[in-house]
Amino acid sequence: MESGDQNLQRAIATISQSDPLIKLLDQVKLGRMKPTDAGLRAVTDSWIGTYQKIIECGGLTRQALRRIDPNPRVAMLIEYGVLTDEQQAVTALRTSFERAVAATTE
Repeated sequence: MESGDQNLQRAIATISQSDPLIKLLDQVKLGRMKPTDAGLRAVTDSWIGTYQKIIECGGLTRQALRRIDPNPRVAMLIEYGVLTDEQQAVTALRTSFERAVAATTE
């Protein structure tokens, strides 16, 4: 069975693979890519789905969940117009995170 730290490291590595902040947000900031670009949308949708699956799969402590809190990254994507607060995927991700944190026993 994996330790909590191993679960956390695996979660971070998986989330990082499709993270739009690392790969594409600079392109939006520099004006080389529009926030509505189809490629950026595809990467962002994939990232949200991956993030939600990791949060919902369990096996992470409250502390580990706090370390992978999606809210700061979502806020930055909203700030640059890549996402909106009203998007169903954003709401679902935030709800999943809140439920996962509430369900932990730590």
